[in-house]
Amino acid sequence: MRGLSKTFGQVRAVDDLSFTVEPGQVTGFLGPNGAGKTTTLRMTLGLVTPDVGTATFDGVRYADLPDPLRRVGAVLETAFHPARSGRDHLRVYCRAAGLPLRRADEVLDQVGLGPAGGRKAGGYSLGMRQRLGLATALLGDPAVLVLDEPANGLDPEGIQWLRGFLRHLAHTEGRTVLISSHLLAEVEQTADRVVIVGAGRLVREGSLAQLRAGADAGGAGRVLVRSPQAGELTRDLTGDGVRVETTGADSLTVTGLTAAEVGRRAFAAGVELHELRAHSSGLEEVYFRLTTGQEEFAASTPPPADRTAAS
Repeated sequence: MRGLSKTFGQVRAVDDLSFTVEPGQVTGFLGPNGAGKTTTLRMTLGLVTPDVGTATFDGVRYADLPDPLRRVGAVLETAFHPARSGRDHLRVYCRAAGLPLRRADEVLDQVGLGPAGGRKAGGYSLGMRQRLGLATALLGDPAVLVLDEPANGLDPEGIQWLRGFLRHLAHTEGRTVLISSHLLAEVEQTADRVVIVGAGRLVREGSLAQLRAGADAGGAGRVLVRSPQAGELTRDLTGDGVRVETTGADSLTVTGLTAAEVGRRAFAAGVELHELRAHSSGLEEVYFRLTTGQEEFAASTPPPADRTAAS
């Protein structure tokens, strides 16, 4: 994505957004509601025309790919005829794309829907519909997968399966996988890289380790401590730029010292410690720290007046 922008009336949905999704990795695409994620994915797949900018696959727009289903598999919505079986739903796509009909059964087995392939799709659970959508995306055995909320409706077992499946596609088979999701804990366990957007703009991108490191640098020296002598330890630690916050009857958060320094002072004071560890930000904490206020910013920012629609 390079310089993507899109305005609908008075709403600037996407604003000069650029990022790259690499092969061999699962990339999580995150942002609050209204951040422009769906519009970005739709522009990527040629369903919405950007006012400015380009979205390409190896330098080629989706609309110009000679055999798009064999290059890109995408699921933005799960749509099917309720009276048609899952297998027949996939066979319709096979015929339209010039793919052998056997691919329908192959991808049904691949996503764990083989035994249910003859059932009417209208009777599928939400999780089964998600699997059917994923099977549709896999029909052409594409190198790139673009999935919008693929874990929505899956039970814990299904989410665990999806996590392993997507990581296998990326890490073992070298595919490019882009997923948008609201399940931050799941993205943290699935994605290698994360792209976070807010108000249509890029907020941050990088590996999970890079995002955590940046967040922890903003709160450098935070250490979590548990001690039956928390009050005494607080008195020994407070001062000289060190801040101690009581978070429970026997627990403290210390800012301004490393875990080793806290341990050294506790030892010198004869204070018993039950837990001592440096704080490491999780994806959820990083996400909320980066996106807080983005919705209000988007609502208060008018669209640019000097941009014209691309032909």
